[in-house]
Amino acid sequence: MVNRTLGPMCDCDVIHPQAVADARARLADTDLLFSASDFFKVMADSTRMRILAALDGGELCVCDLSAVLAMSKSAVSHQLKVLKDADLVAYRRDGKNVYYALSDDHVRTIIETGLAHVQEKEELE
Repeated sequence: MVNRTLGPMCDCDVIHPQAVADARARLADTDLLFSASDFFKVMADSTRMRILAALDGGELCVCDLSAVLAMSKSAVSHQLKVLKDADLVAYRRDGKNVYYALSDDHVRTIIETGLAHVQEKEELE
């Protein structure tokens, strides 16, 4: 059977019941999967990805991020709030200045791995 949109499809319900059982056993809790989906939705915005990529090199204040990204401080602050609410960035105060950084190495790994994946795909084309 061929679906014009999806391509080849199976004509049966289950061919490999053990593989299905194993996959179900490995599948994460539904709530955890929804949380992960929300996490990736936050990262799906190109402006937020630019901010995260800039912070991959180390902490920056809003003024510096604004200059790096050629955006207004207000626009950067708005996106930083979204990233902070999603626990993707952390901040620290130093007098009147607030410095932002990636929240942990997991975020750094996701960004760097994602960029490496896309770059590798583009180099192959």
